[in-house]
Amino acid sequence: MSSSTGPGSGLPVRMPRPRQSGRHRRPEPVSAPEGAPVLVLAVPGTPSAEARSLAEEVVSIARAELPGLHAVVAFTEGTGEEYPALQDVLTEVTAGRVESPDEPPAVVVPLLAGPDSVQLRALRQAVLNSGSGAALTEVLGPHPLLAEAVHVRLSEAGLARADRARLFTVATAADGIILATVGGEEAEQAAGITGMLLSARLAVPVLTAGVDTEGSVGAAARQLMESGSQQLALAPCLIGPEVPEGLLAAAAEEAGCAMAEPLGAYPSVGKLVLSAYTGHLGIQPQPATAH
Repeated sequence: MSSSTGPGSGLPVRMPRPRQSGRHRRPEPVSAPEGAPVLVLAVPGTPSAEARSLAEEVVSIARAELPGLHAVVAFTEGTGEEYPALQDVLTEVTAGRVESPDEPPAVVVPLLAGPDSVQLRALRQAVLNSGSGAALTEVLGPHPLLAEAVHVRLSEAGLARADRARLFTVATAADGIILATVGGEEAEQAAGITGMLLSARLAVPVLTAGVDTEGSVGAAARQLMESGSQQLALAPCLIGPEVPEGLLAAAAEEAGCAMAEPLGAYPSVGKLVLSAYTGHLGIQPQPATAH
């Protein structure tokens, strides 16, 4: 028999969870402000169906993190409706928008893990030629989340343990990593920071090499072997579209080692794209952390 205050059978009564307060309070969901600038994801390299699919997935991740986000994909070397050019997209998305003295009409985020000087020069020129007043953010790296993504790609290829805390080994795990990048000396220096973070995660030496710089990969491989590494792996600190086809495979062959896949649409990439965008707006979705 039940009393007026609840069941009399001794079963617990489910009560509404009280709202947390103080430092442990769960952050309130954040949405994009009404009328916020458009996020334009600028995809480098030669346009392709694969690059477009990857970019759309990255944008989908960003939208999931920030509901209400207006985001579109554009290509720095694009033409036509299938692969719209960045300059044309900026002209279109900014047409008819009421200009705000505090915010640009669009925020262009390069789909680049590092500062590729050639690609960034093309991006800046396209933004300038559009006359849109759009803002261009920094590239996505270096960042701990990129080190996490490279680690995952290595583990997926059987070249690294997924978790250092687990007491098991992978027979094919590499004991020396060549972290591949493109874009010249500045890009290699920036990737070196991600490389240090990756080395700490894997507890193996990591050297950075530019796959577009003649002899760079071979020199890194020799240095690792001379320092005691016996089983090397090539790990791209690259998203994918920015690398000419066949360049990574040629680099792995030069080093005589196995290779992990590029970062692609790993969730951290979408989160870093969003972080670059929100840096211009002063809104902070719940931050992601590297595992």
